Amino acid sequence: MEGFALAYMGAGIGLGLAVIGAGLGIGRLAAGLAEGIARQPSAVAQLTGAVNLPLFLLEGVAILAEVFALLIVLLK
Repeated sequence: MEGFALAYMGAGIGLGLAVIGAGLGIGRLAAGLAEGIARQPSAVAQLTGAVNLPLFLLEGVAILAEVFALLIVLLK
């Protein structure tokens, strides 16, 4: 029974850390985008285009972490 508890606790901690990290990364990118737009409003299209890919990758990391944590919990 102890193995199940450790797996659940590890999945929860891992999921929490992954989501916190992704949230911090997305926040930093959004803050940088807002600052860049405030400094040069005419470059909005270039700035948003350059920020979209990293944002999507960070969201993908958070989603994958959730999937892996659910797999650990459901397959254990």
